[in-house]
Amino acid sequence: MNSSEELDYPKQILEYKDGFLVSKTMFAACELGVFDVLHESELALSAAAVAARLGTSVNGTDRLLSACVGLKLLKAEMKNEEAFYANTDLSSIYLTKSSPRSLYHMMMYYSHTMYKCWQFLPEAIRDGKNQYERAFGISSKEIFDALYRSEDEMATFMHHMDSIWNICGKDVITAFDLSVFSTVYDLGGCSGGLAKQFVSVYPESTVTILDMPKVVQTAKKHFITGEEHRISFHEGDFFNDPIPQADLFIMARIIHDWTEDKCSQLLNKIYKSCKPGGGLLLVEVLLNEDKSGPLTSQLYSLNMLVQTEGKERTRTEYSKLLTASGFKDIQVKATGKIYDAILGRK
Repeated sequence: MNSSEELDYPKQILEYKDGFLVSKTMFAACELGVFDVLHESELALSAAAVAARLGTSVNGTDRLLSACVGLKLLKAEMKNEEAFYANTDLSSIYLTKSSPRSLYHMMMYYSHTMYKCWQFLPEAIRDGKNQYERAFGISSKEIFDALYRSEDEMATFMHHMDSIWNICGKDVITAFDLSVFSTVYDLGGCSGGLAKQFVSVYPESTVTILDMPKVVQTAKKHFITGEEHRISFHEGDFFNDPIPQADLFIMARIIHDWTEDKCSQLLNKIYKSCKPGGGLLLVEVLLNEDKSGPLTSQLYSLNMLVQTEGKERTRTEYSKLLTASGFKDIQVKATGKIYDAILGRK
């Protein structure tokens, strides 16, 4: 029950109200290059010095830097009644472009693409479909080519897709012992972020990434070097083109994009290509069976509504999809991070 104090001052609701102010403050600081400028400087900088390097107003920069201190993304030291700013360890690791663990491109995708779609969340709930047409004036089928027309735009999107595996990749790959699978196909594996994690854990295995030609060409140029000799590419559309045989198939953040019918169509196709004794590893966020959470998964499911035709699912729903396609011995492992692992065997 709510206490009378909570009802008199609804602190939680007021904090939720400001949620988008927090995220857009962080996105703006990333986009303007605040964390990069401070990272490159050997000394803490004043708001005026940061503004001069960014070409922004001192007034606006001062307010942005102060807000980032409040968010614990920056730290400030007062000298002669003037604040001098520096990155925290957290922002240096995750919000600077040059960091190996950077989430900068993820922030830009959220700010430029997701945020625009989420402005039409009420319409998505009324219509029951994604909102690309309202947000961008084009259909969801056209969005890929329209938003990522250049190689740079494609590489930026792929950096976004890749970055989460620096945080969650090893956890989902080690959720089960996958060392028995020597030939692996990562369907929709994009830039190879999860494939790199796989071969680092299982050095006797090889991974082939099957993705669209445009994605493969960009990945070869920007993401996979000659050193990753156990990772190769296969250009194709896994819905319409043949899927080669393999011991293990990986589908990370793929099934949640699609309707039940399309999921079944794809899973049936994978089952036929899976070698006897082989398996399929799904990497997805999971909803609690009783609909109580986790909140991140529930919000991601709303995001699937505004951006795709799919949804997030419970472990029971994933198990039913796999079982209906012929897979058995379904196991589910929660990693304690955003993404969990579901393994089915043939």
